[in-house]
Amino acid sequence: MIKKKPFVKYNLENSKEAVITVKLNEAQVIWLNEMKKVLEQPKDSTALKQLALIGSKVLLEPKTSEILGVIYANKRKNKRLGIVEYDV
Repeated sequence: MIKKKPFVKYNLENSKEAVITVKLNEAQVIWLNEMKKVLEQPKDSTALKQLALIGSKVLLEPKTSEILGVIYANKRKNKRLGIVEYDV
């Protein structure tokens, strides 16, 4: 009988889970650690999942779409008029 190690997945080919490797620079690590405190979530992977969920809800919110629409319209008008006062 083959002895299996604990906490190791052996059936990866049948798994429907996606594994994503993310590299963070120093500033991003600091940001993630701050967000983990806000979320009260000590695990990096869970914090990233929760931040993605929150971000998706914000982006899909009708208010956010309206705000972005106004900003992009202003940007388009400013470009047409040659106004580069707000170069962000």
